Amino acid sequence: MLKKIYIVRHCEAQGQPSESPLTEKGSKQANYLVNFFSNAKIERIISSPFLRAIQSVEPLSEKTNIKIEIDERLSERTLSTHWLEKLKTTFNDMELKFEGGESSQEAMNRIINVVDEVFKSETENTVIVSHGNIISLLLKNYNRDFDFECWKNLSNPDIFQLSCTKNEVNMERIWKEETAINI
Repeated sequence: MLKKIYIVRHCEAQGQPSESPLTEKGSKQANYLVNFFSNAKIERIISSPFLRAIQSVEPLSEKTNIKIEIDERLSERTLSTHWLEKLKTTFNDMELKFEGGESSQEAMNRIINVVDEVFKSETENTVIVSHGNIISLLLKNYNRDFDFECWKNLSNPDIFQLSCTKNEVNMERIWKEETAINI
């Protein structure tokens, strides 16, 4: 059985706080995701507890009649105040930890645990929606070349497909940025 996990970065949001909703454009993007996944036979949807992540998959949940499972481990990483200037450094030093935050390795382990549990489950096609930084760390786990510049090039939304065959995980970006521009 070929298992697929669709890693979705949330749609365009009004801000960074956990309670930030989607913008009007972000709501349109969320509705577009229903069409994007129309042939994927999604069986499970797991989301970060942040409002922008939940709102990104609510239309898909409604269309497929699949309840959104909330998983705290998919929350965006707490890096520190003034996080953007420190983020680049943490891609190179996975153990670097700022006061009040967590290291890249700690955040990576959180999301890897979610993905590993999904791969071990009976579900064939799962959508996981989360945030740019923690998704970047997950992708870095499968491709060590995924770095700060790759993070900067992510879009909202963005979608990567992880597939597992014979205990080997393959990663592919399946979201096309021109699609995002036209929404």
